[in-house]
Amino acid sequence: MFAKRIVLFVATNLAVVLLLSLVLRVLGVDQALDQRGLFSYEGLLTFAAVLGFGGSFVSLALSKWIAKASTGARVIEVPRSQTEAWLLETVHRQAARAGIDTPEVAVYPSPDPNAFATGMRRNHALVAVSTGLLEGMSRREVEAVLAHEVSHVANGDMITMALLQGVVNTFVVFLARVVGFFVDRVLLRGDDEEHSGLGIGYWITVMACELLFGVLASVIVMWFSRRREFSADRGAADLEGPQAMIAALRRLQAAHEPSALPKALAAFGIREGGGGLGRLFLSHPPLEERIAALETLKRSGARAAPQRVAA
Repeated sequence: MFAKRIVLFVATNLAVVLLLSLVLRVLGVDQALDQRGLFSYEGLLTFAAVLGFGGSFVSLALSKWIAKASTGARVIEVPRSQTEAWLLETVHRQAARAGIDTPEVAVYPSPDPNAFATGMRRNHALVAVSTGLLEGMSRREVEAVLAHEVSHVANGDMITMALLQGVVNTFVVFLARVVGFFVDRVLLRGDDEEHSGLGIGYWITVMACELLFGVLASVIVMWFSRRREFSADRGAADLEGPQAMIAALRRLQAAHEPSALPKALAAFGIREGGGGLGRLFLSHPPLEERIAALETLKRSGARAAPQRVAA
């Protein structure tokens, strides 16, 4: 429901792409391709696609493990309490209505009211809620939050995000190397035709451009994430009714006033407000906009079923 799922995926993806790029440089793959004349634009684009989509899908494959390890989430296999039994029953009921296999259900220790869903496939996903969410919301509100996460799974949002991330990764890798060649051969080496191989200008430029273009590419990923939040809200409204989802968002709105976080950390909070250029990097729309969209849905009397994407 909130930024944790997106932040984990994007951060892991960027780390994997940078690590793969570094390993390839250490092994001399770039140098070897250049010396063999394989760094044509077509060859470079193929190389970039393999690296870009590889990083994205490695991140997706590791997403459940990383989510569990980073949050300390405990998967409920045998319920230890009535609350855990109710969580399992609720997710099972919602998953059946959404047409997917029941995801793993986990609880992780955190006073922050939060929840997320992740996983490589729709029928092999994880839905996790924080202890703060369970303690700070009514059961009806928690059901709406769970429905939001189940809708993310049913919509195939993580799969679609991985494909989108693979595309932007491809162009990040491709453009970084094009700029690297330009700097190395034109700006630093001039017309030295005797020079062969890649110089230090290439390596420095590629590293810097991958970081810069990676940040810029995240604007596209964050835009997609914001659109999918509205879709998941509509899915939750279909499963549990719009009023339940509105109540859950209003509970979060009341619990997270702007003064609750320092300005330097405000963009990373659940209540992701703000405007200007900073809005481009928000993974979630402001709560006010999400509530307004649900209010409109409620007035129209429409019940929007989750848009399912094959995994």
